[in-house]
Amino acid sequence: MTDKQAQDAWLAQVREPILDPQRRICDPHHHLWDHPDNAYLLPELLADLGDGHNVVSTVFMECGSMYRAEGTVAHAPLGETEFVNGIAAMSASGNYGPARVCAAIVGYADLSLGDEVGPILDAHMALSPRFRGIRHAVGWDASGQIRNSHTNPPRHLLQDAQFRRGIAQLQQRGLSFDAWLYHPQLGELTELAQDFPSLTIVADHFCGPLGIGPYAGGQEKIYAEWQRQFKALARCPNVYPKLGGIAMPINGFGWHKRNRPATSDELVEKTGPFHLWAIEQFGPQRCMFESNFPVDRQSCSYHVLWNAFKKIAKDFSPEEQDALFFDTASRVYRLED
Repeated sequence: MTDKQAQDAWLAQVREPILDPQRRICDPHHHLWDHPDNAYLLPELLADLGDGHNVVSTVFMECGSMYRAEGTVAHAPLGETEFVNGIAAMSASGNYGPARVCAAIVGYADLSLGDEVGPILDAHMALSPRFRGIRHAVGWDASGQIRNSHTNPPRHLLQDAQFRRGIAQLQQRGLSFDAWLYHPQLGELTELAQDFPSLTIVADHFCGPLGIGPYAGGQEKIYAEWQRQFKALARCPNVYPKLGGIAMPINGFGWHKRNRPATSDELVEKTGPFHLWAIEQFGPQRCMFESNFPVDRQSCSYHVLWNAFKKIAKDFSPEEQDALFFDTASRVYRLED
């Protein structure tokens, strides 16, 4: 049995009726990869999308897939955009169901190249009309128990002058910046948003509230500090938070270690305060629910996760729910362009 088959069997233990099955959803954050014994490509994604909720469009988020084997290191990530644009074209044919997969693409370019990243951004844009921006993950922590981001960032990268010249290249082209970091770095992201007010910044996964290593057992203190910092970030009108990606092992809830995966009620109990605080500070028109699949698949199934989001949003107006589930993501990632 492959790792994927074992995970599927584990997730199948929890089945729930689909809540509000007609509600339109844009899933603005998922990956595609071909890892040994754990592929997550178009068939696997479609299986999750088809698990009951009305997902009509998705946004691909960079994850180091299908980099070019030839050429320079700086140009290698162009292979990911080529790969994902092909998947998007398959979906756009209508032969794989009604959902429009990878309707927008967020790729990777090394923003530490400064001004030299400009031609690489242009190349991404030339490869796909669906290309919308860059994620350069900057998650860094001093603890050896916390795995830093896959880009191997140095400390304080968001404050680095050369990196910021790369950010300026994004801003000049009207591209967005997806920010993935850890909660102790929130102040640096707020500074960046203030210094680049014309740049659309999407804050992924609540900016990574940590719950393992030196942060284990300190959830109340961490939550209070996260609240304070997230409130300050909300004062930057160019920042849009993604609500999700908080069921990862690094968040410390431990669902991935259990004999049974999390239910939607358990997700609501533990993560609901993060969601509701973010919506209170930013407003529904700036917030978007996200799956972060298949990473969060380590803790729960796709249909259970979106059930949890619907339970969290149940007291909001129909218009506010439209924003949270579809409108904000569609607007920020320009899915109608």
